[in-house]
Amino acid sequence: MAGREARRGLTGELVAEFAGTMVLILFGAGVVAQVVAAQLGDHDSIAWAWGIGVMLGVYVAGRTTGAHLNPAVTVGFALFRGFPWPKVLPYVVAQTAGAFVAALIVRWNYSEVLAMADPGRTLKTQIVFSTLPGNGTLPVDMWGGLRDQIIGTAILLFVIFALSDTANMAPSANLGPFVIGLLVVGIGMSFGTDAGYAINPARDFGPRLASFLTGYGGAWRDQYGELYFWVPIVGPLIGGVLGAGLYQACIARFLPQGEDRDTVKPSD
Repeated sequence: MAGREARRGLTGELVAEFAGTMVLILFGAGVVAQVVAAQLGDHDSIAWAWGIGVMLGVYVAGRTTGAHLNPAVTVGFALFRGFPWPKVLPYVVAQTAGAFVAALIVRWNYSEVLAMADPGRTLKTQIVFSTLPGNGTLPVDMWGGLRDQIIGTAILLFVIFALSDTANMAPSANLGPFVIGLLVVGIGMSFGTDAGYAINPARDFGPRLASFLTGYGGAWRDQYGELYFWVPIVGPLIGGVLGAGLYQACIARFLPQGEDRDTVKPSD
């Protein structure tokens, strides 16, 4: 009976991660399709829509799993917050599947507009689904993209660890998802040039696979012809571990241990 309940619980967690990541990508890939293919909006609208997508995805999955929605977050929590390692791979698969399905929906919904803007299905609209160094137009190569992904995801995890640490200044009154959404907006507005701020292996690989299966033959390569798909996977995983580790080393270990800030009176 206990094993059955555990399996049922894990199933609910995986569904939540799938659904939360799907919501994230529906807004994120959807806004890029609108800007790139239909020329409605700009970089700011992309940054805001991605942030809104993250916020809403976290609200969807937050009560069930804490809303990782990102393999880099899952690995960081497994390394430093006691998240069970046996759940890491299932979470990553659920997140990637949610991103994949959402990208297929966006691809289908915008099929006419994408065909009009880019009948050859080139990198011009590939960027709707996955990232490229320098967003496909600026002089940034694969290694610059890797550097950017490490830095951007380190910032993401460093701040997420701060926002989720009840011994620190974790947002209360269910405002955590809202603040995390603002964090993603900020990263997009300040670190969006060099590699399109994937900062999430599932966010990039799932839609990249969806685009490849729907006619984008060059999905795995960048504008220089180099295999690039691994960069938004490896970079965020490295950066996530660095950011989470830095928070634990530089901030968490100096906070009062075993003490929840929300339960401590100012006079204590």
